[in-house]
Amino acid sequence: MNPSTLSSTADPSSVRYRVRHQTAYSYSDNVAVCQNQLRMQPRALTTALTTVQVNQTDVRIQPKPESLHRHTDYFGNHVVSFAIESAHRNLKVTAESDVVVSTHQSSQSLAAMTVGDVTRRIDSREDANYMQICEFRFDSIRIHRSKAFANYAWQSVQPTDNIVDAVLALTKRIYAEFRYDGTATDVNTTTEAAFGLKAGVCQDFAHIEIAALRSIGVPAQYVSGYLRTVPPPGKERLVGADESHAWVSAYCGDAIGWLHIDPTNACLVGMDHVPMGIGRDYADVSPMRGVALGGGNTSLNVSVDVEKIES
Repeated sequence: MNPSTLSSTADPSSVRYRVRHQTAYSYSDNVAVCQNQLRMQPRALTTALTTVQVNQTDVRIQPKPESLHRHTDYFGNHVVSFAIESAHRNLKVTAESDVVVSTHQSSQSLAAMTVGDVTRRIDSREDANYMQICEFRFDSIRIHRSKAFANYAWQSVQPTDNIVDAVLALTKRIYAEFRYDGTATDVNTTTEAAFGLKAGVCQDFAHIEIAALRSIGVPAQYVSGYLRTVPPPGKERLVGADESHAWVSAYCGDAIGWLHIDPTNACLVGMDHVPMGIGRDYADVSPMRGVALGGGNTSLNVSVDVEKIES
C-alpha cells in the first residue's frame, strides 16, 4: 500500500466498513479442474489498541464449486476450500464483509516493560503467554533470523528501551530508509533481497521488520489485511481503489500483548486497518492459493474496496 494515500478517521472511537475483495482469473484454454484455498475474510481480533468485530461475511464463487468446506486454520484465520470439477475459462471469487473497528486505549496509556525485560521473561518462560508466543521468535518459510538483521535492529533498539518506543523507532526507521517501489520486488522476492535493495512494498517491509525483531528475540507476526484510503484532493473515490495490505504485530510482554505497527506508513495500526490473516509470514496467509489443470495463459485481476458505512 502506497503510504502517501493513508487516510485519517474522524470518529475517535469506532468506524464501520463494508469490505469487498474480488479476485478474477481468465484463462486462454479450458481449466478441467481446480482446487483452491481462500483467506479473504476479515477476522475478529483484539490487540493492544484496537478491537475488530466482524458482523457478517459472504463469499461468492463463480462458477459454482462442486465441493466447498470452511474451517479455521492453526492461526485462527478463516479458510474456504473449494474445488471446481467442470471445464471453465473464468473464475471469480468475491468476499464481502461488514466490519467494525474500535479503539480502546491510546499508546500513551500502555505501561510497557523494557525490551530486555520482555525477552528475559520469555527466555525464562516466566511470560504468561509463553506457549502461544514462542514460535513467533523463530525462522519461518519467508523469514530467517541473521546477524545482519540483528545488527540493523540494535541500531534503533536498546535492551533498556521501553519496548513500545523501541518497536515504533524501528518501524519509523524502516519507513525512512526504505523506498516504496512496486516494481522493485515481486511476491517471490526474498526478505534478504528486499533488505539489500532497501526497496519494495508492504509485504517486504513487514518481512524485514519481523526478521529484525525476531533476530533480537522479540516475537513478531505477519498480518495481512485491508487499509482504507482516501482519494487525492478534488478527486472522487474510486471503487476498487483500495488495496490489500500487510503490517507487523510485535509482542510487547504479557501486560500489553500484541502491538500492531505499520512500517509502510510509519504508524501504529488504527481504525483504518482491517486484519484478515495472521501468520509467521506471507506464506501462511496468502489470500488465494491453489492448483489448476489446464488453462493455458492466465490473467489475474484483483480489486479491493473498503467503504466506510455511515451510521
